[in-house]
Amino acid sequence: MKRVEIEQRCEALVQPILDEHHFELWDVEYVKEGANYYLRVYADKEGGITIDDCVTISRALEEKLDEDDFIQDAYILEVSSPGLGRPLKRERDFLKSIGLEVEVKLYRAMDGQKEFTGILKDYQEDRITLELEDKELELKRSEIALIRLAFDF
Repeated sequence: MKRVEIEQRCEALVQPILDEHHFELWDVEYVKEGANYYLRVYADKEGGITIDDCVTISRALEEKLDEDDFIQDAYILEVSSPGLGRPLKRERDFLKSIGLEVEVKLYRAMDGQKEFTGILKDYQEDRITLELEDKELELKRSEIALIRLAFDF
């Protein structure tokens, strides 16, 4: 099975669990790191997700994954918060983040710069608009290597 198929099937299994507990699915990823495969589920809720919430999701999902048994490789299941610097991947991530500060990294430099921090002003399927200190910058999604919420300590 391909990575994308595994992620989609896992998402279909975990979504009812999250709905039942009023959690929001942020992302599912199936990756190989070193010798191990990881199935990671990132969930959130208003006010932030707790360790107990992650345990609840993990136990319920483990049961469903064991029943369905569609992943051939041995893997480690991890359920966690998407974190403060969460990447924006889906349309709803972008729409929820309009008006918030984001960090953007480009594949290639634009005007000698590959990284920008600004307010996400607008989102369209193929482009975003950033409000910088002195101007607005429109970027094509295809130019963006990474976009995530910015955070200050």
